[in-house]
Amino acid sequence: MLAFSALVAGSFALGAQVANEIDPAVLNAVRFVLAASVIGAVALATTGLSRTAFAAPWRYIVLGGIFSFYFVLMFEGLKTAPPVSAAAVFTLTPVMAAGFGWLLLAQVTTPRMGLALTVGGAGALWVIFRADFAALRAFEVGRGEMIYFIGCAAHALYTPLARKLNRGEPAVVFTFGVLVAGAVLLVLYAWRDILATDWGALPAIVWITLIYIAFFASSTTFVLLQLATLRLPSAKVMAYTYLTPSWVILWQMALGKGAPGPVILGGVALTILALLLLLRDDGTHAAEPKSQTAR
Repeated sequence: MLAFSALVAGSFALGAQVANEIDPAVLNAVRFVLAASVIGAVALATTGLSRTAFAAPWRYIVLGGIFSFYFVLMFEGLKTAPPVSAAAVFTLTPVMAAGFGWLLLAQVTTPRMGLALTVGGAGALWVIFRADFAALRAFEVGRGEMIYFIGCAAHALYTPLARKLNRGEPAVVFTFGVLVAGAVLLVLYAWRDILATDWGALPAIVWITLIYIAFFASSTTFVLLQLATLRLPSAKVMAYTYLTPSWVILWQMALGKGAPGPVILGGVALTILALLLLLRDDGTHAAEPKSQTAR
């Protein structure tokens, strides 16, 4: 999940630069097709693709639909939301994942986890509202942030739902099923726009971003998320997203976009504190992942 958060952060930094260059559904349709090809090849070379793994294909359709919905709304939101602000919205996912985990899997959030989620949520709101308490009282949220928040709710639902619907399939095989389903759904939805896109006229940054999100922010992170989902409670899986704003800041600096002001950094510090609280909780329950894997 540490690697997951670093790779996901690149999607925000690069995605903000291409969000207005290509239709989000078109971009993600190609992304899912490429990612499914990579994961399918890996699955064939390792565990294989057995027929039994694709029993009840409706599971993959549901999960693929949820995740493709998330990614389309992410890039739609990045048309207007600053990358660090969008990453802060992403840190609200653990709170929602904890709620969905309780509803679907009866996972109980410990007091320490509850405190961590509260601190992290406060840090996220700090960044989203730019430390403007007047804007917070008026609940003045940017359009991009609101669009992406809906997508994040879908992402939070995916985490416990993937664990509930998995029937013992290896992570790479299960991921392949989700990616194929998502690719099919997105191609069916956006096929007119795909055909209408002038691919030869797209700027180089679009192709760079497409390659990155397909091979690193999709193929790799999907497997990482699936592995973690099968071993950790939903809230803890998503807790590592608290590092995403920090990673995005580093990405922004590396891309020559500069760093946010010190006021915004205060909110980022709260999200890091939330992660540390959850890591401490992990240390006091070291046997938990093993027992969950056995189940």
